[in-house]
Amino acid sequence: MSDRVLVLVRHGQSEWNLKNLFTGWRDVDLTEVGIAEAIAAGRKLKAQGIRFDVAYTSVLKRAQNTLSLMLKEMGQENIDVIKDLALNERDYGELAGLNKDDARKKWGEEQVHIWRRSYDVQPPGGESLKDTAARVLPYYIQEILPRVLRGERVLVAAHGNSLRALIMVLERLSTTAILSREIATGAPLIYHLNADSTVASLLDLNA
Repeated sequence: MSDRVLVLVRHGQSEWNLKNLFTGWRDVDLTEVGIAEAIAAGRKLKAQGIRFDVAYTSVLKRAQNTLSLMLKEMGQENIDVIKDLALNERDYGELAGLNKDDARKKWGEEQVHIWRRSYDVQPPGGESLKDTAARVLPYYIQEILPRVLRGERVLVAAHGNSLRALIMVLERLSTTAILSREIATGAPLIYHLNADSTVASLLDLNA
C-alpha cells in the first residue's frame, strides 16, 4: 500500500455537543468525554503504526485540542501543525448558541431540519453545507492534497461539516447522500489514495 495516507478525525465531544447547542464558529472546549475520545483516537492510530509528516486543524480549540491529545498519545508532538479557518465548522449564524429543541419550538421542526440537513439552504446569517464546501475544498485541493500525493502522511482534525465536505469528494457521494453520512466524534478515518487522488482504501477505526 502506498504512503499516500490521509487521516480525518472529527473532534471529541464538545461542551456544546453535550448541551445539544448549535456550535458553529463558537469556540468551546472539549468535555471530559471528548478528551477521552481524543486520547482513544491517538491510541488507535498509534496501533496502526502511522508516522505522520504534517497535521492540519481549524482555528477552533475543540479541534486543536483533539489534535494535540492525539499527537501526544502517539508520541508525535513535534510534527508541523497548520491551523486554518478554512477547516472551521459550518457557521450556524443566528442558530449558534441555541438549544436545538428551542430552535425547533421557535422555527418549527421542519424548518430546523431543512437548515441542518439540506445541502444548500442557509440558516439565518450562516452557511449551508454547500457554502462550507466552497471554502474547505479549495483549501484541500491547494494545500492538503498535494502533500498527500507526494507521499506524505497527513492528519486532519476538524469538524463534522468541514469533514463532510471532504468526505463527499473522497467517497464520491451525492449532495443527498452526504447529508446522512454520520461522522462519529474521535473516530479516525484512514484513507489511502491512488496517484490520481481517488480512494484506494478506507479504514474506519470506529467500525
